[in-house]
Amino acid sequence: MNEDKPAKANGAHAPWPRRELGRWALAALILLAVSAYIVRSEGSGINLLATSAITLSLLLALILASRRILFASLCLGYFVATIVLISTIKRSSEKMVAHAYDLYFYFPTSDLIARLWSGHAAFLLAFVGLLLLFILSAGLSLRFETPLRRRWIASALLVPSVMISILAAGMKEERRHTQFYWDDLFLSSFYASWADVAEPLMRGQIIEAAQTTQLPLFKTDQTCAPQSKPPNIILIHEESVVPPSILPGQTYDKRLDPFFESVDGRLHRMRVETYGGASWLTEFSILTGLSTRSFGGLKSFLQTYMVQRLKDTLPQTLTACGYRTIVFYPMLKSFISAAPFFTSIGLREIMDAKDQGALTVVERDRFYFGNAMQDMAKHFANSSKPLFTFIETMATHWPYDQTYFPQESVPGGGPGSYPEMNEYLRRLWLAKTDYEEFRTQLQQRFPNERFVILHYGDHHPIATRMLLGFADSLEAEDIVPPPDSIAYQTYFAIDALNFQPAPLPEAEVSDVAYISSILLSAAGLPLPDSHVERLRLLQLCKGRYYDCPDQTAILTFQRRLIDSGVLHPR
Repeated sequence: MNEDKPAKANGAHAPWPRRELGRWALAALILLAVSAYIVRSEGSGINLLATSAITLSLLLALILASRRILFASLCLGYFVATIVLISTIKRSSEKMVAHAYDLYFYFPTSDLIARLWSGHAAFLLAFVGLLLLFILSAGLSLRFETPLRRRWIASALLVPSVMISILAAGMKEERRHTQFYWDDLFLSSFYASWADVAEPLMRGQIIEAAQTTQLPLFKTDQTCAPQSKPPNIILIHEESVVPPSILPGQTYDKRLDPFFESVDGRLHRMRVETYGGASWLTEFSILTGLSTRSFGGLKSFLQTYMVQRLKDTLPQTLTACGYRTIVFYPMLKSFISAAPFFTSIGLREIMDAKDQGALTVVERDRFYFGNAMQDMAKHFANSSKPLFTFIETMATHWPYDQTYFPQESVPGGGPGSYPEMNEYLRRLWLAKTDYEEFRTQLQQRFPNERFVILHYGDHHPIATRMLLGFADSLEAEDIVPPPDSIAYQTYFAIDALNFQPAPLPEAEVSDVAYISSILLSAAGLPLPDSHVERLRLLQLCKGRYYDCPDQTAILTFQRRLIDSGVLHPR
């Protein structure tokens, strides 16, 4: 009699054979290990419920499809182990975890294996070993495991499990904008990322755009031939800097105000697309002239997914005009794929934290300015090329519960200021001081050079949350202000030495996507067609980009970028 088919004896079922008991025991161990991982690593509350329900639904679907408990358990265990392993690899190299779009973005590339082998050989070998183990064990399970005769339990459980998954996923708050970078929620992050992929799959491209346009294509082979040597350009990314004058009810030393004013004596407000963190969103828009919101749920991953997909970026346009380009970056090159992204958009020289000899992740601004100054001295002594220098600072970065450079006696907030806001304003004063010193040194050391300087605030500091009506117990990742909130307003300022910039826009608030075109215009450079059109849209939309009242104009512009080959939507 077949051992896998229990025989009846005296009208009763015979006990299960040992082989079947062993398979069920092995399946139970695998599922216990998966459950333990989820409970330990996937948070609590609604996130834990959603992750557990989705995973259970996958298991039940596998059981129904294969009619085998052990095989389904092996498949689920391998799936979870693979997500964890890939997330570990990505976080070690890019500070990101696995995302559903990776299946499309990475696997078609021919150099994927070579890249993994050169930088993550141990992980690659572990992945291959895991895959071989799965193939062997799954094959044996399919060959020898007795199919289930009845699947009514799995069928009965699947429907409520799916319903709980949907309800729990819907009850979850909007995903934290840093979740894919630092949290250990590997599995739930991967589940959540499928919603990001659904949108571009439905529209057929990664960015929102009109279906067609009758307008002419942008020229991509335009030459840039300034009549005389153009000014050197310095772009300064001021971390977490916002003019205190726009904050409701905040008292402070008014001598801060001139720091935020441009050569025309005005404060120019800039609208960004993130609050309290995710500097890379503002960085992307500044350099590319695109709104991250146009990319939907993929906005946080554009430094990775838009590598080699853009033309007419700010650094590429300057390179075409004969500029040497360099960035002084306060993080490591590996952070969110910074090096591949910078290189692909025309920033060929990258001085990261290690290259600059940074001892901490929040060096004072004068540290980065000093490194840039040394590079300028070498450049001007050996080259006649104009120079584009992109500097990112960190002094005003959180946390604000500790005194930064306590030996410095500088103004903070006025009477009644929140403690965090008082510390933030101290740091803001230090940033102002360091910028003024930098500007003075430029004048003294390079009196014959012309400079256009644009400095901007990348987002609000978390210290402003109480002034905006949010509880002081909230972290930046948990704060999602309404789109028109002042929480998204910072500033940009155009400064100059030995040069008169072109007039600046009249818009009360300019969206971040326009800033690169404003800078090129201020420097008096010949503009590519795409930047000329941006400046027209700036006026038409009264400073707005993604939320322009004439949505057709923006979507048509982005279609023209795609059709012209300026933007490859992948």
